[in-house]
Amino acid sequence: MDDPKDVPAQEQPRRRPLPAVSIDPRWGRYAGLFALFLVVLITINTIVTKPNGAKGIARGAPVPPFAVPLVTGNLVGNADVATRPNQGAEGNVPACQARGPEILNLCELYERGPVVLALFIYSGSCEAVLGDMQAIAPSFPGVQFAGVAIKGDRRALRSLLRKHGIAFPVGLDEEGILARFYKLASCPQLNFILPGGVVQSAAMLSRPARDTLRARVAELVAAARARGRHGGTR
Repeated sequence: MDDPKDVPAQEQPRRRPLPAVSIDPRWGRYAGLFALFLVVLITINTIVTKPNGAKGIARGAPVPPFAVPLVTGNLVGNADVATRPNQGAEGNVPACQARGPEILNLCELYERGPVVLALFIYSGSCEAVLGDMQAIAPSFPGVQFAGVAIKGDRRALRSLLRKHGIAFPVGLDEEGILARFYKLASCPQLNFILPGGVVQSAAMLSRPARDTLRARVAELVAAARARGRHGGTR
């Protein structure tokens, strides 16, 4: 998935973490059913999980790095979640190094400032949180807003982004790898990440009211400023 120009010659992998492959035309037919099935699994998991169970990444913990193809691009392949070279299925290049114009790289985002990351499934009303994020984003110019679809049909996702006028990057995790790494137990899951890649506060496990979301982002900005990093707000 990385651009070879961005990786030192000695670190270039034998194969691309996100190889360009053809998309099986049958996928579009079954994508909706699979997404619905995944929503049911998450719902069941949420019901049976104890109150102190899966709630995303713990406050103060580092977020798992990842790099995924952008929905708006043509790059196709698995999420890169490697933390060192040559980790097989997790990636041949460390995720933080896998960068390019068609890649959503979490490390690249938190290097710029605080991050609000939404993990979502394109089914029901889960993805509507993207519109909420877009609505408040202009008030927080220093905050990096981003989303990742867990599975889904790329054409349908592109249509969704156009419908809501989404200007921030949205990636596609075709195999749902991040659901495990981010302890996804509900949809959507909103993560609030400080510059440097540390979780600022507990993830939101459902779509909040916009005023509530705005308040949480303001808290993220304040926490970033307290650490000496300007979060940017208007």
